[in-house]
Amino acid sequence: MVKIRLKRFGTKKRPCYRVVVQDSRKPRDGACIEEIGTFQPIAKEDSQVSLDMDRVKYWISVGAQPTDIVKKLMNVQSAKQAK
Repeated sequence: MVKIRLKRFGTKKRPCYRVVVQDSRKPRDGACIEEIGTFQPIAKEDSQVSLDMDRVKYWISVGAQPTDIVKKLMNVQSAKQAK
């Protein structure tokens, strides 16, 4: 099954994440199909989430399942775009 999930990078105690489309059987930091955004929890509130919503919608339409955290990030991005 294909999932939309977070892939960690960054240094110790300063995490950054990439939002990626990846086979659920692959390891968290393994090879991904496509990178569709970033999440930087240490950054300011308005610049933490950056998602390509067109690609997110495409992958969901072809059957990819977002994780719970990615769903929350999608809601944040949608609210940011609505402003």
